[in-house]
Amino acid sequence: MNSEAVSALLAKMPALKPAKSKLEAMVPGAYVVHRSWGFGQIRSYDESAQRLTIDFKGKAGHAMDPAFCVSTMEVLHSRHLLVRRETEPARINELIADQPAQLVFEALQAYPNQAATAIELEIVLAQVVGEEKFKKWWAAARKQIAQDPRLSVPVKKTECYVVRETPVSAEEGIREQFTSTRSARRRIALAEELMAAVDGNASLGDLGAILDGLAESVRDSNQLDAAERLYGAAVRDDLAKLLGRTEALEPAQATLIANIRDLPGVAEKIPVHFQARLLRLIRDTHPIEVRDVLFQLLKTSQGKFTTECINFLIEEGHADHLAETLRRWQTEQNLRAPVLLWIVKNRDSKKFAKLLHDLITPRLLSAIFFAIDYEALQAASARRIPLADILSEDPDLIPDLLATADPETARDLANTLMLNQGFEELTKKSLLARFIKIFPKIQSLVAADAEGKDEQLIVSRASYDRKREEYDQIVAKKIPDNSKAIAAAREHGDLRENSEFKMAKQDQSVLMAQKGQFERDLARARVTDFKDATTDQASIGTVVAVRKVADGSTATFTILGAWDGDPDRHIISYKTAFGAALLGRKLGEVVKVKTAGVDEEFTVVGITRYVA
Repeated sequence: MNSEAVSALLAKMPALKPAKSKLEAMVPGAYVVHRSWGFGQIRSYDESAQRLTIDFKGKAGHAMDPAFCVSTMEVLHSRHLLVRRETEPARINELIADQPAQLVFEALQAYPNQAATAIELEIVLAQVVGEEKFKKWWAAARKQIAQDPRLSVPVKKTECYVVRETPVSAEEGIREQFTSTRSARRRIALAEELMAAVDGNASLGDLGAILDGLAESVRDSNQLDAAERLYGAAVRDDLAKLLGRTEALEPAQATLIANIRDLPGVAEKIPVHFQARLLRLIRDTHPIEVRDVLFQLLKTSQGKFTTECINFLIEEGHADHLAETLRRWQTEQNLRAPVLLWIVKNRDSKKFAKLLHDLITPRLLSAIFFAIDYEALQAASARRIPLADILSEDPDLIPDLLATADPETARDLANTLMLNQGFEELTKKSLLARFIKIFPKIQSLVAADAEGKDEQLIVSRASYDRKREEYDQIVAKKIPDNSKAIAAAREHGDLRENSEFKMAKQDQSVLMAQKGQFERDLARARVTDFKDATTDQASIGTVVAVRKVADGSTATFTILGAWDGDPDRHIISYKTAFGAALLGRKLGEVVKVKTAGVDEEFTVVGITRYVA
């Protein structure tokens, strides 16, 4: 819009006079952001119709009233990043790839007062960088931005990124942030950054005030949990050492460690680089019970902390006890996924060969399958299972674990694999091929599987958990106890006349059959909360009222999952004869069912939802 066009519009609509400068900026070629239509470019202005023609993405040639645009559209400065993405794509892509701090600096220069809120800036940068890769890019970019002496970085998203009038050093910038925040967590992180920034610098500046502020936060803040307070105390003590200050600062790390009841929970939260130091603190604070504490930490450890615990135990002279404990955990089905993962990854390591030699057995593969299945059932989403990944990616792992297996054991393990819910079907077939290569007769399992799979079982969460507990009891308690009974019976002499041995072996057959049945049932189970049940007809998850045709008496039955039957409460499984007969019936329909050998008829007189 030229000045004449703006004057004509203002003469017609005097209320727009305060927006005169904005109207004058609405010229052909100008880039804009509309509240509803997003980013676009003004193509032309029709004076006779008093309409702007704007090309928005996905809506080219869109006619708009400039009076309406005054309150809903922003005209962008020529140096705005969204504009430069169109006019200087090569330069913007170069800044994105190599100079993120410079990109932010130039972005802020286009704003009034060279400042923009973190929220505002991130919205623009996400559009420039691309929504799909912005999160990862921004995580790396912020580290460079925080170190740029020209930029003041906010603590909160509602505060502003600002171009400084006078650039400051990285240390001065961190000091500013430390002074301006009251967050104990933020102060701990900034103090750590500050120590890294001044490392090797003879001029430590006024770090005494930083130490005093940090000590106050660690001592008094109610924001910090046990792990954060312990780590904050360690950072505080490192800063005091750097400054040569020797006074005792409270709370001491040793005091904090001594008072922590949930050490595994703390170990799970502390930064990775602090893990080895935590183990040393525990040793120094709990000198008598340190070994038991360390093994408890190892049992519940995960990730890099598993490796740290094992290395520390070996360094402290507990290698033999570690080997014995790992074997016992394997027997007791207490080897958790992170420890199993460490074992299989290090099985060929010269350093751990003696420690792990007796563990690389078919029993370990059984423990791995159990851990994978358990993790798959506990997972809220289809996330990666590292144990399943390494089993698939390491072609030598299954052959190594089956090296001492007999055909019957291998077949049982192959069957367990086929029922495991932690693998996709194609992965199962790939892994099964490794079994077949060693034990060709296992091919029959594939043939049997191809003949048809059992139907799914619809079950409630409560009944599934009960079934899982029964399975866990068999695997973790009854089978190990039976193995001990067999071993003890062998010591009684001639097996042909050994009744204890025969009974124990019979029990073993029963237990293995039960274990197999549980695994098949659990593999077929699909958990539901019955919320999808409708009242159009009797279905799983409905309460059905029926009237006996013979005498007019009424009763109400709740149809639930395959394992939910409770006759005392009139809850029936959809797998029972009566439950199956009711399924699909509508109001007024007659159901015929045999009760105690006698045919009876019932009329459906009511259907409601169980969850209601």
